[in-house]
Amino acid sequence: MCDHPIIEQIERTGYPNAMDQPEHNGTDYFGYEILEGDDIVIDGEEMILKDNLEDYLSDVYGLEFTTAK
Repeated sequence: MCDHPIIEQIERTGYPNAMDQPEHNGTDYFGYEILEGDDIVIDGEEMILKDNLEDYLSDVYGLEFTTAK
């Protein structure tokens, strides 16, 4: 039984996009991986992904976010 050509290539040379993976630059306060090109905020020694900033400010500084009415 023959494997799919892509599977045969992977078996011969490894995964084709292994070199295309973005560089890992550590993890943020919540343990999420920070990759090259991610937007981050630095608070002292902590790095926080921009998408996690609201959660960080609530968790660390007790800030509350709401919508104006």
